[in-house]
Amino acid sequence: MLDLRALFYFLFTILFFLPLSTIYGQYDFKVIHQVDNTPVKSQGKTGTCWSFATVSFLESELLRKREENADLSEMWIVRNVYKDKARNYILRQGKANFSEGALAHDMLNAANRVGVVPENVYSGMKTDEHNHKEMFNDLKTYLDTIIARMEVPQNWEMQFDSIIDNHLGIRIDEVLVDEKKFTAPDYMDHLGLVPDHYVNITSYTHHPFGSEFVLEIPDNYSNQSYLNMPIERLESLVDKALTEGHSVVWDGDVSEKGFAAKRGLAINPIEFSESCFDKPCAEKEVSQEDRQMAFETYSTTDDHLMHMVGIAESENGEKFYIIKNSWGEISDYKGYIMMSRSYFLAQTVAVTLNASFLEKENMNE
Repeated sequence: MLDLRALFYFLFTILFFLPLSTIYGQYDFKVIHQVDNTPVKSQGKTGTCWSFATVSFLESELLRKREENADLSEMWIVRNVYKDKARNYILRQGKANFSEGALAHDMLNAANRVGVVPENVYSGMKTDEHNHKEMFNDLKTYLDTIIARMEVPQNWEMQFDSIIDNHLGIRIDEVLVDEKKFTAPDYMDHLGLVPDHYVNITSYTHHPFGSEFVLEIPDNYSNQSYLNMPIERLESLVDKALTEGHSVVWDGDVSEKGFAAKRGLAINPIEFSESCFDKPCAEKEVSQEDRQMAFETYSTTDDHLMHMVGIAESENGEKFYIIKNSWGEISDYKGYIMMSRSYFLAQTVAVTLNASFLEKENMNE
């Protein structure tokens, strides 16, 4: 019997990766491990990468566990996280972060609260691309007006929902999938998704390794804890997950010169020049101390979340990670980014992966 999935990935490798050596000189990648993943999407003009990356992660989980090619709604989660952030903002009397940004655990926590729905049931799109500028301004103005008056209406949540309804479409209470009716939580249960199965991991020395702490980044409005471990251990867990067919959510800095989505590369050269995007340059050795200094001086900031779906090897034998971005099918990499090991070690703020890859012992080594 013909293995269609094996054929697909053979063709994917031939059509997707092989031409890159011609386009980008000596960047000739060999795919080592490739995790099943759904097509690249675009977050448009929004700050909702966290939802796109983590929804994509769950879609890969469904491909891995059920061989089910699901297309889940990012905006169903986004609208519910906006509301959660608004409640936090009001309770803290405006002294909290209310923005478009969030983190992987916010998507997972929202799924636990409100479930998931298919994209074709709730796209959250009324134009040809996602754009939350006007909606966000309307939401923020409404919340700031409440706080300025120091008078919270009992129906504020209903008013808040109506603003989102106007921009993204009305909230849904029931979905029809394969002629069966589900609530959003029931649909998540039907798919077998369990958001509690995943863990956040980071690597910084201002807290002890082996401990959990609330990561001090602006988008961590929900004060979620992260497990802290040496960067080499974090790297080994990511590699183990990808090698065994699991994907990973990546959170990190994309403001560096070496990050070029349109070139499909994230590199960390010792001496940067534009030619490094055409031909591999020697890359920096990154230490735990380098990471800490970059974090504490704002050189490394929490900019963007993406979906790690594989490991590749460059022509000179260097490890690269295959990253699915959410900025559309830009560049000849069709929306994917090849991230060097050096860039990963330097600019990773945190990752989210299946908790089964954690070993209880030797956490401090």
